[in-house]
Amino acid sequence: MASDYRRELFSALQALQAEKGISQEDAITSLKDTLVTAYKKNFEGETNVEVDVDPEKQEFNLLQIKEVIPDGDMIDPYSEIYLKDAREINSAYEAGDQIKFEINPRDFGRLAAQSGKNKSTQTIREKEKEAIHARYEGFEHEIVSARVAREDQRFLWVTMPDGQEAAMGDKDRIPGETYKTGDLIKVLINRVEDSATRGPQIYVSRTSPELVKRLFEQEVPEVYDGTVVIESIAREAGDRSKVAVRTTDSNLDPVGTLVGPRGSRVQAVVNELHGENMDIVEWVEDEAQYIANALNPAEVVDVIFSPDNDNEVTVIVPDYQLSLAIGKRGQNARLAAKLTKFKIDIKSETQAENDPQLQAILEESAKYAEEEDQSDETDETDEALEDETKYADANEYFSEGADQSDASEEEKTSESAEESSSAEEDSSKAKAKMTEAEVKEAQDEFAAALKNVDFDAILEEKEGDDNKKSDDK
Repeated sequence: MASDYRRELFSALQALQAEKGISQEDAITSLKDTLVTAYKKNFEGETNVEVDVDPEKQEFNLLQIKEVIPDGDMIDPYSEIYLKDAREINSAYEAGDQIKFEINPRDFGRLAAQSGKNKSTQTIREKEKEAIHARYEGFEHEIVSARVAREDQRFLWVTMPDGQEAAMGDKDRIPGETYKTGDLIKVLINRVEDSATRGPQIYVSRTSPELVKRLFEQEVPEVYDGTVVIESIAREAGDRSKVAVRTTDSNLDPVGTLVGPRGSRVQAVVNELHGENMDIVEWVEDEAQYIANALNPAEVVDVIFSPDNDNEVTVIVPDYQLSLAIGKRGQNARLAAKLTKFKIDIKSETQAENDPQLQAILEESAKYAEEEDQSDETDETDEALEDETKYADANEYFSEGADQSDASEEEKTSESAEESSSAEEDSSKAKAKMTEAEVKEAQDEFAAALKNVDFDAILEEKEGDDNKKSDDK
């Protein structure tokens, strides 16, 4: 027996469920609450009620709940019933039991049903807002494909895949990019705000550096799975971006991986951003080298860190590379600074030579480097002596064969003595034919050559060869 107002109520309920994606459980709960509120409002005093809803039959019943009390004084006739009256209904009732009485729908009336429908609609819309906020809040900084819907004075409105509208402000639109209704574009969900009056509002962006990262994740599997890591992005949307990358796989070239075969991967990102230039550089732990990489395509001669500020550097470039390093309107230097988080001052070699303060820093650095080199040379010499690496002259050093490691100690001693004797004879003959100045020059050259020899590397390589031969045997 579904009346017209009941059908209207359930029709509105079903429409809201289909349009807004509200679950039936939430919709029924909301309906129950609002009908109870409407009943209490129209029938003052009767507060102990509940609603039983049957969505399949499109019916609802208003039930008044009364507690069975012993015969005597009654305090609230709306919520209590005497035991004797209860047993007339069912002899099994005892004091303390509850009995539900169906209220005649005509007592409720059309006004109550309309009030319930309005309240139910309001509650469902609130739940819809909560659902939208919860759904999109978890997708902040994610990329989606949206379709351009309309434009007003404040925003460009786009339709998300689920039909929800999102707003794109002027600062989130790529300069010079035009949009037509129906265009499919990729946007980044920038943020989700919840307003008490307007409800949840989704804001999207085309200018965020994060959009570049997400686009590369879609195009480059190695970025998506973490083999190649995008460490930093500096972007001037619509014009140029610099992307710093590193790899967790030493056998993989991170820059080449992002570029792709014949530039196919980076070109896909460039096309999506309507021609925005991409500079991909390698991120390295050496800050000086990283800064030099960031200034690509310019050649860098030296990177000098400021003694007064750890975040300031002066970069020296060849005179003919100065304009390239700075870039058009300073863009290359500006993006490099954003990428590396360093304040970068670029000077040509001529400018650096005429800068007394910079020359003083260079001289101090050179002095420090020279002291370090001398210390390293002393350490290398001491280590060479400790390792008993003995060479009579250059011929003996370079003529030592790889097969010596297989010989016995006796054979090694014998061969060494013979070679030493032979080398001394050759050296004596050579000296007889050389002037004193030539002899000194040869000795100096040999001493210099020894200084440049990395004895640790040689011994380590030799030990590796010996181990390999032992394994082969």
